[in-house]
Amino acid sequence: MNLHLSLLIVYSVALIAIGMWIARLVRHSADFFVAGRSLTAPLLFSTVLAANIGAGATIGAAGRGYFDGISAWWWNGSAAIGSIFLALFVGPRVWRIARDHNLYTTGDFLELRYGSLVRGIVTLLIWLGTLSILAGQLIAGAAVLDVVAGVPRWEGTIISAVVMTAYFMAGGLLSSAWVNAVQLVVLLAGFAVAVPLVLSNAGGLAQIVSSPQVPSTFRSFLHSAGPLSGWTLLVFAPAFVISPGLMQKAYGAANERAVRIGIGLQAAVLAVFAFAPPLLGMAARATHPGLTNPNIVLPTVLVEQLSPWFGALALAAVFSAEVSTCDAILFMLATSLSQDLYKRFLQPEADDHDVLVVARLSSLAGGIGGVVLALLLETVQSALAIFYALLGVSLLVPVVGGLYLRRAGAREALASIAAGNVTLLVVRFALPRPLSGLDPTVAGLVASTAGFMLAYAARTLWVRDTI
Repeated sequence: MNLHLSLLIVYSVALIAIGMWIARLVRHSADFFVAGRSLTAPLLFSTVLAANIGAGATIGAAGRGYFDGISAWWWNGSAAIGSIFLALFVGPRVWRIARDHNLYTTGDFLELRYGSLVRGIVTLLIWLGTLSILAGQLIAGAAVLDVVAGVPRWEGTIISAVVMTAYFMAGGLLSSAWVNAVQLVVLLAGFAVAVPLVLSNAGGLAQIVSSPQVPSTFRSFLHSAGPLSGWTLLVFAPAFVISPGLMQKAYGAANERAVRIGIGLQAAVLAVFAFAPPLLGMAARATHPGLTNPNIVLPTVLVEQLSPWFGALALAAVFSAEVSTCDAILFMLATSLSQDLYKRFLQPEADDHDVLVVARLSSLAGGIGGVVLALLLETVQSALAIFYALLGVSLLVPVVGGLYLRRAGAREALASIAAGNVTLLVVRFALPRPLSGLDPTVAGLVASTAGFMLAYAARTLWVRDTI
């Protein structure tokens, strides 16, 4: 057993132990779902940042940096931009509503504003999309274990799933918030060590961008090779404004100030961190020009260009990123199934203990579903693209409209969801090839906004005519 694998095993066991220890404080569903609404700004900062720095932020962004250069900053940069809107506009408002009405999930908010039908439809859509992003994290974790120890992809996927499912099942948001704080220290320390050492070993940034192995667009911040490349990744920003996992972390804040400061500071740190994975990918292009699989770019450069101990720290940082985002995803899956489906539609009379049991079993089911989907999808980028697109066109307009337009009702929300998702599917799968350059997510967001506003305008005209 090599040093890298040994340290990853010790680190994984430590994460599970911390999660289990914190889990002894979880006695009620409120502790599991919203951490008893006790998260301070530092804890909220660490748990949101850890959730945002996942497979896409590390493995995916480094893979894009390998092919596109510094413009891969937009992968994490779009998340930072979305987080600013969450911190300043959506988060504080939704926290007040969650506190006043004792809301646990995004589904609770949707039913409060639009009724049970909208809640049920969105919950099912979230489940479908969330499994795909969980699969993306597991693909990344498996890629790390493959490069480090030659672990087959199916085994690496299962190992990654076991680590994150174990501690989240035990303690929910309360456990994950404290585990995320530990993971974040390892993550930031690992990248702080890896970036300067790898760049130095590759001859420095100036030599990398002038290497004959890299394209001339490598230094262009605004370069894009098409969808899922460069500045076009900005279409992912809305998902980080209304992601159920992030919104529900905001529910767990102790007060509005914690929401603004905690999530706002993590947006600033995320914008700076966004340079790290692309730089590592660019260095890998100069030193390992023959790579074809974007999933292995980051673990390869960390193993090959760093000493064993520094490489082990950097790989632990990458593994932290995948696992910390996995628990945020399980958070979405567990809360939506237990609170939005089981408690609301199947067993309205279920007591607190029953809801907590179902939440934990939902975590297990989500972990298993993520493993199955991870074995079917090829790359981290393909898995995450499904989630971000579905989340944006389904939730952005209904959530923002529900916060700012008091007269908006179920009709507006349903029109928005239907228009957005139908347009997304048509543009992605049904348009002829000459029109395939139209971004499906952008088209879906425009259609979602149009559907909502047309229904809202019709309601306003009807109210005016009846007065």
